[in-house]
Formats: sequence, C-alpha cells, structure tokens
Amino acid sequence: MNARTDYALVEPENGVLGASATAARANGPELPRPFLWLGDGLCVATAFYAAYLLAPRIKAVALNPQSVLAPWVSYLAPQLGGEYRSLAEVAWVLLVMWAVTALSLQGMGGYQPLLRQSRARVVMSTFVAPFVGLSTIALVLFALRSASWSRLFIFLFTAFTAVTLCAYRSSVRWYRARRAAFGIYAKSIAFVGSPASVKWLRLFFEKTTSRTDYRPVGWFSITDSTAPAFAAGAREPLPCLGPVDRLGDVLVNRPIHEVVAIQSTAASEWLRELIEVCDYFRVTLRIIPEALLTGTLRDLQLMYHSDSLRLPEVVLRPRHLESDALFLKRVIDIVISATALTLLLPLFAVIAVLIKVKAPHLPIFYRWRVIGYKGTPFTGYKFSTMVLDAEDRRSELLSSNEMQGPVFKIKNDPRVTNVGRVLRKYSLNELPQLWSVLKGDMSLVGPRPAFPHELERYELWHKRKLCVRPGITCLWQVRGRNRISNFDEWVRMDLEYIDNWSLWLDVKILARTLWAVAAGTGS
Repeated sequence: MNARTDYALVEPENGVLGASATAARANGPELPRPFLWLGDGLCVATAFYAAYLLAPRIKAVALNPQSVLAPWVSYLAPQLGGEYRSLAEVAWVLLVMWAVTALSLQGMGGYQPLLRQSRARVVMSTFVAPFVGLSTIALVLFALRSASWSRLFIFLFTAFTAVTLCAYRSSVRWYRARRAAFGIYAKSIAFVGSPASVKWLRLFFEKTTSRTDYRPVGWFSITDSTAPAFAAGAREPLPCLGPVDRLGDVLVNRPIHEVVAIQSTAASEWLRELIEVCDYFRVTLRIIPEALLTGTLRDLQLMYHSDSLRLPEVVLRPRHLESDALFLKRVIDIVISATALTLLLPLFAVIAVLIKVKAPHLPIFYRWRVIGYKGTPFTGYKFSTMVLDAEDRRSELLSSNEMQGPVFKIKNDPRVTNVGRVLRKYSLNELPQLWSVLKGDMSLVGPRPAFPHELERYELWHKRKLCVRPGITCLWQVRGRNRISNFDEWVRMDLEYIDNWSLWLDVKILARTLWAVAAGTGS
C-alpha cells in the first residue's frame, strides 16, 4: 500500500464539508420544466373551457328569484339577460391567465423540483398565481373601460384554475414522492480509492443521504489491497469489486449509475484509465481530491455547483444523461407503445389464433430473456416463430451461422414455422416488445439487447452498446440488416447511434422502420 493512503481522514461532520452536506438529497431525476409548463397550460385551458360552459348554466339557475345564489350572481354578472361573448372574443383571457400564472409560479419557485418543495408551498403557489392572473385581467378590463364582461365567468375561471393546478401539481408530487420512498429513483454508486478514503465516503453517504437516493454497491481498489472498507457502525463491510482496472467488466454486468473516485495525494496513474472507462460506458464520474478531505480550511471556501450532494468534486457527466430530450423520448415511448398496444389488440388476437391453429403445441409468446441497460437482465416477449426444440437444435446449426461474431443468425432457418416466416418477414413477431417499451425495459429506438450467452463472448468495446436503453429498432434494422454478416459492423452502427443520438434521429429511424415493415424486408 502507498505510504499516503493509510492515514485517517476527517469525518464528514467535522471536516471541510461542514453541516451543509447533511441536507444532500438526490430526490430522483428532476422533471423537465417544459413538462411542468405543458401541464400547467393544460390545467389553465381545462379550467377556461369548464368556466365558459358552466357560467351560463349557473347564471340561468340563479335567475330564479328564490335561489340563494341570486344576489351573488347578480353582482358577478350584472347583465343577467345578456348573451355571453363568443369563444374567439374571450380567448385573450385564457392567454393572459396562462402567461401571468406561469410567470408568477416562476417567481415563487414553482418550477423548482417538486420534491424539493413542501406540500404547503405547492398549494400556496398554485392558489396565489391564478389570483395574480385575475388581477391582471381586471387591470386590462379597467384600461379598456369595458364593464360588460361577465364577472361570474372570470371568477369561475380563476377558481377552476387554482383547483386544477393544485390537484395536478400535488398529484405529481405525491406520485414522485411515493416512488422515491420505494427507492425507484435510487442510483447505484461505486467508490474508487484507498481503503481509508472509501471508508470516509461510506460514512459520508450513510450520514448525508438515504438509501432511497444512493445505494453504494462496492468499491474498487487502486492498489493490490482488497481489505474490506468498514464504515463506523456498519453491520458489514462494503464489498471490494476488485482492482480499478476491472471497472469496465463490472459496468456491463451490474447496473452502476455513478462512480465516485478520491484522487490520492500520491501517484494517480489509474485516474486516466478510470476517466476513459467511465467516458466510454457513459457513467457519471465524481473525482474528489483527497487533500480536501484531510484538514480544515480557514479562509478559503469550497465553491459547490448545483449538485445536491455538495461534495468538493469535479463531476464528469455524459451528454443527454438527464436532459429534457431523454425525458421526452421516454414520454414518446409511453404514448406510442400504449396507443399501439390498444389499437393492435385485434391483430394480436388474429396472430395468436394462427399460431395455435398451425402449431397447437407452441406457446403464443416466446419469453425473451436478455440483458439490457447497464447489464440489467429482463424478460421480454415475442410471438413464437420457431419449433419447441429450437434451442436444443441450435448447436447442430452452428456451422451454418451466417453472422461473424457471438450472434447466431441463419437466413433460411429450418427451425422457423410456416406462420413464423410470415411474421418475421413483416416483423410482426416483434410487436409484443411494445409491452417491454411501456414497462421501461426497452425503448422504441435503441441497440438490440444481448442474450446472456452472447454477452460472454462480447469484446469490451462491444459492451458499450449496453450503456443506453435497448430498443426494438435501430440503425442496423434500417440499413439492410439482411446484408450485414459481421457483428463488428453491426455494433459500429449501434455506437454511431449512441454518439449521434437526437430525437430527430429517432424519428427518422422510426419512419424508415415503418417503411421496411410495409415493404416486408424484415428478417
């Protein structure tokens, strides 16, 4: 062990981090602001239309002199016998309310992450903002010297806006808080450093974060030592996952979202390789100079960035990792997969009947056990297209494999049934994978997931395709997959997709996939 790696590091509450670190919380991936803006806009539009429909009916009921509402309605709508204005004439009220409400919420911090806002703050902001909008509308009407507008409609619109905004934002906050409590947003994290520095990190995370936010899964040694890294009061040591040069192999077999490395004051030749591996596999890397953890600063201050962990660190994060575009990609996946599954139910039924009629002994669905994002195994589904003993006969056909590399592929596979050939020609056997897209195991567009036996034969650079969520279609499918016989070329297309990803690229791939399906150029 290096001479500088065995001294005691300062405990988190007494060191340079101070008490401010105890407030660190991950709270899961943040909702993009465009999502909240769109939701707020839909709430305001819904309230506007509801008020426009209900105000005349409420006034008509209140015209009855015996009604207890009559005095109030007479005040709010002085022209009791008049006609309400057309939708086009009152549309400006909707636009003013929408704009002013959004600006008011922004000023009150309403577009900060919802889990960082208290319930009281969410309720208060959603009721105050519409009444600021009401004041603005009143000023506009006063400036126009227009007294013929229905106060009943405007007050109903304001009240409905406040209620719908409060219900929408409170529901989203409750849903995300519930998922966070179950650890849905928890990030798996691995440490790199000497045993003493890893012990400090373990203690820091135990005292300042919750396991529903971050879950330490192990540590990598920068020396030959594999001594357990105990934390004070820990029931068991944090497992050592091996030397740091094994990081690449571990990343494709265990879902690790972030790596925290403490850069030793001694030689750090391992750091360059660590940066390259995390860069290649698109894993967030936090680098902490060890010298900042070994003493107390007197006058200098650590300038933290916006990250809630508040560590004295350099953060290297992959492009798009937590971007609005990725969030929108997931929304598109959910909308399209849910819609397609609903609309295609009759087709699913027809295919199921054909499979059972032609091959009664075959199950309708083939259980597809594969490895997905960051080495996470999952079970997907396809329509059965092969005979029951297809896996047993695979070894007999290895000599006929037309694909160079770990993947097995034969153009005229004798194990495929007659119905299966039709399903494969038009890629209909892939349709049940929409369920995996809806669940989140897959995306509409992304590299093909790997079978466990294939992954064992992957070279390290092949494994980079697992650093994004797998998909039903990708560049390989739309660039003539039947003409590609080299697995390396296939992976290069997947890496090209990863390095050049954008929503527009996904749209183009989906459009070309639909054309390929219609043309019957599937497998």
